[in-house]
Amino acid sequence: MSLKGQVALITGGAKNLGAQIALELAPLGASLALHYNSAKTKDDAVKLEQTFKQKYPGTKVVFYAADLTTATAVDKLFQDVSRDFGRIDIVVNTVGMVLKKPITEISEAEYDKMFAINSKAAFFILKAGAIHVKEGGKLITIVTSLLAAFTGFYTSYAGSKAPVEHFTRGVSKELMSKRVSVNAIAPGPMDTPFFYPQESPEAVAFHKSSALDGRLTDVKDIAPIVKFLCTEGQWITGQTIFANGGYTTR
Repeated sequence: MSLKGQVALITGGAKNLGAQIALELAPLGASLALHYNSAKTKDDAVKLEQTFKQKYPGTKVVFYAADLTTATAVDKLFQDVSRDFGRIDIVVNTVGMVLKKPITEISEAEYDKMFAINSKAAFFILKAGAIHVKEGGKLITIVTSLLAAFTGFYTSYAGSKAPVEHFTRGVSKELMSKRVSVNAIAPGPMDTPFFYPQESPEAVAFHKSSALDGRLTDVKDIAPIVKFLCTEGQWITGQTIFANGGYTTR
């Protein structure tokens, strides 16, 4: 199924899962608006841009840098993308932050930052998507399989991701008249640089042992699910899809 003529905005799209999603959508003909958070990701954006020039030279790709923890910044991103591309059809939000700590050690500042990145940004990205995305579009947010796990130390992480499920269900109902599907994808512990600083070698081994093939979730496990939701799976809406190799369920 072709995405020719469609525009996909991917937040956190310059590296890791966001970049892999971009590489899945490009061969289908989608134009790509790829967001990244800060200057330290600029080098990743430059490398990804070169990859697109080599592999998909006909694909329009524009990068945008912004901290999306305010409604003003989110609105500006969507306005900029609409100006540059003329439309937005798909929004994939991969923005997130992990914190593993006992609740007794979590400061108010850490709590505020976690909810600003994982919950507030997701809310206003969905709000902007509801305004800007064309009829028949797609809104997809990456959450976490910890929403189905019974564990400690991730209270602020899982807790700040949990509201996104409710946002997703509510917005999916609100946008049915526009035929816009709205879903969340919940990966298991993912083999990216964000994962390892939180974990001891013993914890990494446990996470691997709890999933299919004795490994962590790979970005290449998740990106095809995004592609499916944007194509043949467009009738799926209001769901949280747990894609974690059997790591957990509910």
